[in-house]
Amino acid sequence: MKTVLITGSSSGYGLETARHFHDLGWNVIATMRRPSPGILPASDRIKLVALDVTRADSIAHAVEQAGPIDVLVNNAGIGVIGAFEATSMQTVREVFEANTFGAMAMVQAVIPQMRERRAGTIVNVTSSVTLASMPLAAAYTASKTAVEGFTGSLAHELGAFGIRVKLVEPGYCPTTRFAENGAERMNGLIPDTYADYARPIFDAFARPQATTQPQDVAQAIWRAAHDVSDQLHFPAGADAVALAGPR
Repeated sequence: MKTVLITGSSSGYGLETARHFHDLGWNVIATMRRPSPGILPASDRIKLVALDVTRADSIAHAVEQAGPIDVLVNNAGIGVIGAFEATSMQTVREVFEANTFGAMAMVQAVIPQMRERRAGTIVNVTSSVTLASMPLAAAYTASKTAVEGFTGSLAHELGAFGIRVKLVEPGYCPTTRFAENGAERMNGLIPDTYADYARPIFDAFARPQATTQPQDVAQAIWRAAHDVSDQLHFPAGADAVALAGPR
């Protein structure tokens, strides 16, 4: 029986992905900063593990508890929406620590065991902002675009050792806790000078023409985890697929 470790499993894409892999017979290591019993079914194939991807000791502890990992899903991350002019460099660094360096650190932690077995898959979850840039998301877009470049290079590097590396690019999902999780750091990021510019953008967020659901992302991650071709990009959701176009 295979094992998947999923970061950021407390809600949204990560939680739905944990359910999906469990329902299809896998062992699931569902990680989150503060494990919440009851969010996933009681099962001997599900283990909730505390993990902060910005801390090396927390990563080492989680990987040790997981045992042999067949698939790593890097889903944990934070969002920030606001004018870049008003975004402190401390906030930018926090976004990169979670979204970029956290994913890199997780990859580095699992490479040795996958390389020794000459098997395994790493799935990095980014965003459709890497397919089509959007305003008021410069720091977030930069952090996710960095993961895209990292993943493409890594796919070549680790392919020589039998390890597959994939990207899943979700579209816009209004049911995730993106804004809620980033609310504190987004205070004051829309100054009065940007209010008129930001208003129609937020109105468009509230009435999207197409959206992505967590199950769309879970299914895309499942496909990526099982894909044995050279396909790197897996857009998730009708809006992301439309943005990606033919590859």
